[in-house]
Amino acid sequence: MAVSNTIDSSVRSALNVTSGASTTSGSADLQDSFMTLLVAQLQNQDPMNPMENAEMTSQLAQINTVSGIESLNETLAGINGQLDTSQMLQAADMIGKGVLVAGDRVLVGEEGATTPFGVELAQAADEVQITIRNASGEVIRTFEPFAMDAGVESFTWDGTTNDGGVAAEGSYTIEVTATANGDSVTASALNYALVSGVSLSGQGVPLLDLGGITEPVDLDDIRQIL
Repeated sequence: MAVSNTIDSSVRSALNVTSGASTTSGSADLQDSFMTLLVAQLQNQDPMNPMENAEMTSQLAQINTVSGIESLNETLAGINGQLDTSQMLQAADMIGKGVLVAGDRVLVGEEGATTPFGVELAQAADEVQITIRNASGEVIRTFEPFAMDAGVESFTWDGTTNDGGVAAEGSYTIEVTATANGDSVTASALNYALVSGVSLSGQGVPLLDLGGITEPVDLDDIRQIL
């Protein structure tokens, strides 16, 4: 008696229908399609040359891998959703608070009142020099050099100038340099801003509105909360 190694056309039709649905129904339909195909292969295999156990195990492992990946993707999507919600709540809690962000501006108000500013160092320095210039670029105040660890520190200028006077109202520029054992250290100035609101970027990332002092920033741009 001849043994057929072909799969009946009705089986192929059923598989084609199921396979088409699997693109929208997920791994459950894919598993059904796989099991139908596997049963058909077993029923129509040559008894003199049956499917080897290793081959069957390999096919089962493949379908389990597909199912596992889909479950992992669903889990990750849920985690991402929770992180987005947490970030939005964290950003909203920042409204009304002062922060330090990248920038080199310090403001002087009435009677020499000034906004805080900050310095960020990539590594510890044994000599940090801060210089303040007016809108014309003229140096109006220099501070005594000091040592500082890596990271961020905030400072307050009392508004006085090198000649003992009081700086006029307006915007001034902070200039920071740093060295360690005579070698230059990466140093950045930070300016103060008040968080006035929260919005979402086109990618759904919470952005902090800093009242026009700088462009809106995300939470990662905040160097210190004051």
